[in-house]
Amino acid sequence: MKKQRKDNAEKIVKKKVLFLCTGNSARSQMAEGFLRHLAGDRFLVASAGTHPAGLNPYAVEAMREIGIDISHHVSERVDPYLGERFDRVITVCDRAKESCPIFPGAPKLMHWSFEDPAAATGTFEERLTAFRKVRDQIEQRVRGFIEQEATGTTPVSGDGR
Repeated sequence: MKKQRKDNAEKIVKKKVLFLCTGNSARSQMAEGFLRHLAGDRFLVASAGTHPAGLNPYAVEAMREIGIDISHHVSERVDPYLGERFDRVITVCDRAKESCPIFPGAPKLMHWSFEDPAAATGTFEERLTAFRKVRDQIEQRVRGFIEQEATGTTPVSGDGR
């Protein structure tokens, strides 16, 4: 009997994740950047907004400081993604959670509430400090998300916290 050779290159099915925010200018962009950077080999990731406002330069700078380039990201409307199937849809602001559209296939919806760093006022440094704070919070949540997905555990509360 002849042995069948198995192909060493197993086909990896990546989970599709959409980060959703109102403006798709900062929080969702940073979350997308972190997930791509930390686990892009395991996830297909996108971000969009219910009312896109353009990529925030403070978000770009905050991520650049830690070696992640999101300068090529584009602030997009959620509409083109409505027909796509996602494994996870994660809202990163309260307004997006309230107006989150319905996605086919009943993906797992999660909500991570972060303050809007774009609302910060003051000097360049004071505003950048607000972005750094939210950036670090997002990184922590994304790392936890990656761990949850790898181990199959679920968060205690229903909103993904």
